[in-house]
Amino acid sequence: MSRLFELSVPVNRADHVFGPSHAPITLVEYGDFECPNCKQAAPAVKMLLGRHDGRIRLVWRNFPLEEVHPHALDAALAAEAAGGQGKFWPMHDLLFANQQHLKRPQLRRYADQLELDPVRYEAEMVDTVYLQRVREDIESGRASGVRSTPTFFLDGVIQDVSFGLGHLFERVDSALRRLE
Repeated sequence: MSRLFELSVPVNRADHVFGPSHAPITLVEYGDFECPNCKQAAPAVKMLLGRHDGRIRLVWRNFPLEEVHPHALDAALAAEAAGGQGKFWPMHDLLFANQQHLKRPQLRRYADQLELDPVRYEAEMVDTVYLQRVREDIESGRASGVRSTPTFFLDGVIQDVSFGLGHLFERVDSALRRLE
């Protein structure tokens, strides 16, 4: 049994990972593609990854806040469908770049833009093939203490980013210095 505010489900092969598997630091983000704070955090997270290239890996887990973001679940399903075709991160970036346009027809256009197999994409969206995976992400987030998005875990421990990502940057820098 894991403790609240620690990652309840360890990073595994089912996760969407950006960065090398051997990276000494792992940052897990629970996010929502319709969340303005997640969109605002995305470039900062990319900057953090670039600053520590090869020394940090990012893991994305879905945490759509359906009660406040009506298109978040469909966006998560579209990202998962893209992931099934090896294009999770390009879809991730497209969804944030077009956050005001996340209705199903628009999601389909993003799938076309990424040259996903249209028949497979449409079937997976209609059949909500990835709904269980998204629900598992949500449950693992809740079990870890996630209440809002974005929520970050640095090497399995929740990080307070309520006052911005500066604290997270400092914690990553500190963790990497300890490894030197």
